[in-house]
Amino acid sequence: MAKTPTNIAVGSNIRRLRENNHWSQQVIAEQLNISIPAYSKIETGVTDVNLSRLEQIASLFNTSIADLFSNGRIESYMPPAEYQRLQKELEQAEKEIVHLQRKVIQLYDELHQSAEQ
Repeated sequence: MAKTPTNIAVGSNIRRLRENNHWSQQVIAEQLNISIPAYSKIETGVTDVNLSRLEQIASLFNTSIADLFSNGRIESYMPPAEYQRLQKELEQAEKEIVHLQRKVIQLYDELHQSAEQ
């Protein structure tokens, strides 16, 4: 899998957060229930990180998925009010995604139960 500028930027931001917290790669890998080499590939931008994994990582660092992408730099490119509006919009979209994921699981369970009867 080829490194992309986005993967490299996100990985760099994740590494910075880990180092700021004085955590080892092993600590984070254990929290994510993955191997240290797999986690290392996230930090180096080798791995495409899916939304679910980004949610886990953001939660570990008590930050948002947007911050994993922006490293806080996005604020310097737009007015603070616009940044805050977009941040709220992203948070709402993240909540909607989680809601829809739960709905899909619920519907799957209902379908599976109906098939058993």
